[in-house]
Amino acid sequence: MSLTEIKKLREMTSLGINECKKALSESEGDFDKALTILRNRGTQMLAKKSSRTTSEGLVDSYIHFGGNLGALVEINCETDFVARTEVFKKFVKDVAMQVAAASPSYISKDDVPQDLMKDLEDPDSFIKESCLTEQSFIKNNKISIGDYLKEIVSKSGENIVIRRFVRFGVGEDES
Repeated sequence: MSLTEIKKLREMTSLGINECKKALSESEGDFDKALTILRNRGTQMLAKKSSRTTSEGLVDSYIHFGGNLGALVEINCETDFVARTEVFKKFVKDVAMQVAAASPSYISKDDVPQDLMKDLEDPDSFIKESCLTEQSFIKNNKISIGDYLKEIVSKSGENIVIRRFVRFGVGEDES
């Protein structure tokens, strides 16, 4: 385990040096395994915090160059302190950009009506295209929006929820 690997892991996850060092130690120096360990910790943290109330947060927008495409999102967190952090603000802006670019229909697969799911030939493909948290992040296609959310929960230490979104395109019908 080298200082360079710890630094690289810290830059990728924005977690503390001790967390990164501990993950590299647990993975016996395997960088990819350490990254997986940190992502799993984020998933566990998200599960623990999911019952906590999220009554603070931000509404933000993204308007594409030329003004013919835009999105509004509401993302909630537990405290106004976290809502004011640059990490949270960047996440909200990135999600708004994702909504504008990828045009999801649902926040997560839990939001897809069951009667629609049973009529689909390829439900997995539909979920990856239509559910925001399952879509590949447009700025880093190696992770999903759901993975990105877990990273932000891990960094902030709070429950964070993508509450709702709307996308507008000039000349597009409402659906």
